[in-house]
Amino acid sequence: MQALIDACKNNNFPANIALVISNKQDAEGLAYARQNGIATQIIEHTAYTDRTSFEQALDTALHKSGVEIICLAGFMRLLSAPFVNTWKGRLINIHPSLLPDFKGLNTHARALEAGVDTHGCTVHFVSAEMDGGAIIGQSLIPVHTSDNETTLAKRVLQAEHALYPQCLEALASGSIRLVNGEVNRTIPPA
Repeated sequence: MQALIDACKNNNFPANIALVISNKQDAEGLAYARQNGIATQIIEHTAYTDRTSFEQALDTALHKSGVEIICLAGFMRLLSAPFVNTWKGRLINIHPSLLPDFKGLNTHARALEAGVDTHGCTVHFVSAEMDGGAIIGQSLIPVHTSDNETTLAKRVLQAEHALYPQCLEALASGSIRLVNGEVNRTIPPA
C-alpha cells in the first residue's frame, strides 16, 4: 500500500488513492495513509453477523468514496463471488509467489522447502478462486542457497513494491483490462 501511495504522488500517475480501508484497527497502513492525507476507514469483519453484511459495508464505503479500482494489500479475508463479480476487472491483488505456484499462506517457506531456483510475486485480478485470477504481471527473483524465509521475504517485498504500482498504472491508464477472464493488453495511442 505504501508503494501505491508513493507512486500516486507522481503527477503523471493515472490514479490516486481515494480511501484506505482495513478490517483491523491496528493496521500499519492506516497511519501511513493518514500521514499522506488519505481518508481511512476501519470496517471490522467481526462487527458483522455474516460475510454478506461485511461486504455490503465495504461496497458502500467504496462507492461513497468514488473508488473505481480496488487494490488489495495485506487484506487477509477471502471475498465472496458476488462481491468479486461486482468489482470484476477492477479488483486486483498482489501475492508473494509466482502464481499459480504456492497459493495461500507461507509462500516463502514453501518455496524454500520445494527447492525452487526462482521465486517472486504476482499481481492478478481477483476471482472467486483464492489466488486464481488472471495474472497481470510477475516479478522473478533468484533463490540463493543462503536464503532463509526472512531473507527471501525481504527480496520478494522489494519486488512487490516495484511491480504493484506498474500493474495499477497499466490498469488505470487502460493499457490492460480483464476480458472474458483473461488480461487484454492494448497499446495506448501515441
